[in-house]
Amino acid sequence: MRTTLMRLIAAQICLHACMTGFRMAAPLMALREGYSPAAVGILLALFALAPVFMALPSGRYADRRGLKKPVLMSVCIASVGAALAVAFPVFPVLCVTALTCGAGTGLAMIALQRHVGRLANGPTELKQVFSWLAIGPSISNFLGPFAAGVVIDTFGFRAAFLLLALLPSLAWVWVRHTVEHEPMSADARPHSGSSWNLLRDKGFRKLMALNWMLSSCWDVHTFLVPVLGYERGLSATVIGSILGAFALAATAIRVLLPLLAAHLRESVVIGTAMVSTALLFGLYPLVHAAWAMGALSILLGFSLGVVQPMIMSSLHQMTPHHRQGEALGLRAMAINGSSVVMPLLFGSAGALVGVGAVFWLVGAAVGLGSPLAWTLRPEPAHGDKPQR
Repeated sequence: MRTTLMRLIAAQICLHACMTGFRMAAPLMALREGYSPAAVGILLALFALAPVFMALPSGRYADRRGLKKPVLMSVCIASVGAALAVAFPVFPVLCVTALTCGAGTGLAMIALQRHVGRLANGPTELKQVFSWLAIGPSISNFLGPFAAGVVIDTFGFRAAFLLLALLPSLAWVWVRHTVEHEPMSADARPHSGSSWNLLRDKGFRKLMALNWMLSSCWDVHTFLVPVLGYERGLSATVIGSILGAFALAATAIRVLLPLLAAHLRESVVIGTAMVSTALLFGLYPLVHAAWAMGALSILLGFSLGVVQPMIMSSLHQMTPHHRQGEALGLRAMAINGSSVVMPLLFGSAGALVGVGAVFWLVGAAVGLGSPLAWTLRPEPAHGDKPQR
C-alpha cells in the first residue's frame, strides 16, 4: 500500500502544482498589465468554475471507471490549457487556461481521493492515508507558486508558463501502472436516488458547511496575499515565498498527523483549527513587513493544514461504499463553488472596504461557525453500512 500511496501523491503533486503555479502567476501578470483587483478575482474564480459543474459527473465517473481513465483525461485537459498560455500569454487566454487547469485538477483529485480511501481499513487508517495524501497539495502549493515566481523574475512569464505546462504529463507516469480496485457495475450498485439525497443527513450537511467555511479561508489567503504583496511593493519571488511558507507549514503538520492519528478526534481538530484561523485572520492586516506576513502564513498553514485529512476521514466514514465518488463530487462542487464566488466577493469587497476588512470579516465568520465542529460525529448516513 505504501508504494502505491507514494506514487499517487507524486501524481497529485504534478497536476496540482500546474494549477497552483498558474493561480499565482496569471493574476500577477494581470496586475502588471493594469487589470483591476476585480478582474483578478474573475480570473481566480475561473480556476474553480469548471469543477463546480463537473464535480458530480466526475464522482459518478470515478465510481464507474476507477482511477486511471479519469486521471488520463485530466492530464490531457490540463496540458492543452497550459500550452495555450505558453503560445498566447494574454488575459483572455489565461482565462481559458484557468478553466482547463481547474477542470483537469478537479477531476483527478476526486478519482485519487476515492482510490486512496479504499486502501484504508478503519478510522485510524483513514486519517493516516488522507494525512499522507494531503501532503501532496501542500507540496504543490509551495512548488507551483515558488517555482513560477523565481522563473518569472529570471526569465519572464512565458518561461514560467512553459515550466508549468510540462508538469501534468508527469502525473500519468506515476499513475499508469497502478492496480485498479475492482469496479462496481451500475447493475450491482444499490439504488440510492439522486446525489442530493446525501444532504438529507444532518451530519453530512454539517460536514459540508464546515468544509465550505475552511476552504473559503484558503481562498482568502490565496487571493489576498498577492494583492497585499503587490500593494506593498513585494517582488514575485517574495510573494511566492509567502504563499510557499504557508504550504510548507501545512506539509509539516500533515507529516506529523499519521503518527498521531490514533489519538485525534476529528471534531476537536477541526474546531481548534477554526478558532486559530479566526485569530490569525484578525492579525494579518496589521502586519506590513514581508517576514511578518511569512510568519503568519506559517501559523495559518499549521492551522488549516490539519483540516482536510479530518474532513476526508469523516466523509468516508459517513458515506456508503458505492456512493463515495458522489460524496466526493458534492464536496468538490461545494468548495469549488465557493472558490468561484468568493474571489468575486473578495475583489469587490476589497475595492470597497479594503483588503484588511475582508480578512476580519472572514475570520469573524469562521470563529462564529466553530461551535458546529465540536458536535461533529462521523457516523454512517441513513443507516447505510460504510465501506469498512
